[in-house]
Amino acid sequence: MNVVLPAPDEPLRMVAVHAHPDDESSKGAGSTARYAREGVEVTVITCTGGERGDILNPKLLGDTEIAARLPEVRREEMAKAQAILGVQHEWLGFEDSGLPSGDPLPPLPEGSFATIDVLEAARPLVEAVRRLRPHVMTTYDENGGYPHPDHIQVHRISMAAFELAADPEFAPELGEPWAIAKLYYINAFHRQRFAAIARHLREEGQPNEELEDMLLHFDERTDRLLTTRVDVRDYLQVRDDALRAHATQVDPDGPFFRIAHDADTRAWGTDDYELRISRIGVELPETDLFAGLRPARPEQPHHEEGGWLDLVRTEGHEAPSRDVGEQARTGRSADGEVR
Repeated sequence: MNVVLPAPDEPLRMVAVHAHPDDESSKGAGSTARYAREGVEVTVITCTGGERGDILNPKLLGDTEIAARLPEVRREEMAKAQAILGVQHEWLGFEDSGLPSGDPLPPLPEGSFATIDVLEAARPLVEAVRRLRPHVMTTYDENGGYPHPDHIQVHRISMAAFELAADPEFAPELGEPWAIAKLYYINAFHRQRFAAIARHLREEGQPNEELEDMLLHFDERTDRLLTTRVDVRDYLQVRDDALRAHATQVDPDGPFFRIAHDADTRAWGTDDYELRISRIGVELPETDLFAGLRPARPEQPHHEEGGWLDLVRTEGHEAPSRDVGEQARTGRSADGEVR
């Protein structure tokens, strides 16, 4: 399998695969905004329209006009967020599955995204990958980042598309094969980051009670392997503005926005990722999703309190093995096969 490395004068390209409109602004938004401003061709791919999402902004609850045209509103919000981030955007066109509740859980709506066969659901993503020819893909881990059925389906179709897009025997009608060099899981929410920020706020004499309470119920064993930290200190406001553009989805005065940028900058200041598959040789840890695809950046991210995670267990799953780590560093598995 041949990985085509970018020529020196060729723009780098990445795709960020997300489940619903607003996910792109709450998970990895700082780094996509940064890369877009550095000249990377960044495309956000949203799998569903978020039609079954709730209205989470208390100021908009009971607005009958918004409720009546919610699918259209979600598209308008996505367009605003896209413009703020400075990225390209495509819809895959699947129907939001909703987040079922109850015991037992009710079945998902027939024909919704999470009910579709993975191979079938992966086809439009394969077409997009072959057309856009990204060097990097970001997506969710096998738990979806959190266990929403659409997030888990995003993981499934991303992993399938990563392999199938490079397979010349699969669906030649979807375009010429393309092998993505690197695939990352987004580590948007992990205890180590929140603990570092909480510690910084305590030391400054400004403890955040909501954050402290959250840490009491946050099992550090669910933290993923953290391999790659992208400095986004200059893009925190862009991230917040993009998320606020999804006005029906977020409370503008909610806890997400109550961590001061100064505290985030001093205690952490990065978007975090797990390099899951690499078809090229790299060295871990990284400070750039495109490490190994371009010359090293001159700057290094500054962290007053944050450190690097060791290999950890994830809930219900073993941590990546040393063989996977070797694959990430060299592009080869333990048996020497190029992945």
